[in-house]
Amino acid sequence: MNEINEKLYSILNLAQQLESQPKRFGTDVLLTGTDIHLIEIIGDNYGHSVTDIARIAGVTKGAVSQKLKQLEKKGLVIKQQDPDNLSRSMVALSSKGKSAYFAHKHWHETRDGGFNEYYKTLSNDKRDNIIEFLTKMESLLARLLEVES
Repeated sequence: MNEINEKLYSILNLAQQLESQPKRFGTDVLLTGTDIHLIEIIGDNYGHSVTDIARIAGVTKGAVSQKLKQLEKKGLVIKQQDPDNLSRSMVALSSKGKSAYFAHKHWHETRDGGFNEYYKTLSNDKRDNIIEFLTKMESLLARLLEVES
């Protein structure tokens, strides 16, 4: 079990380092991991409201609104009133935001180091075992967060 803990800690540490390194993603502004993943959610969910985006991202509406203001200032997103419900704001990507969105998709396609190809070669049983393990780990971490809160 200690080997697994060490590997998981190393993976989490590396993922945090990768997330914290800003990148341009085809734009003239540096984008954090949080920025680009919010852009990805907006790009994948065209025509959704701020509330919808918050629900999809699993964060509060206030947190999304704050981040959207920053992305709006950078010229990456556009917020507009919903014509059917004037109390709702709809979120869309600007042309610059779309450039970042597609550059991020391309980044994933070209920088995965062959991981997707490797994953495709695994038997269904091996995939199922990996998914089961990760699901158990996810549940454990979620329970620990609940206890800590």
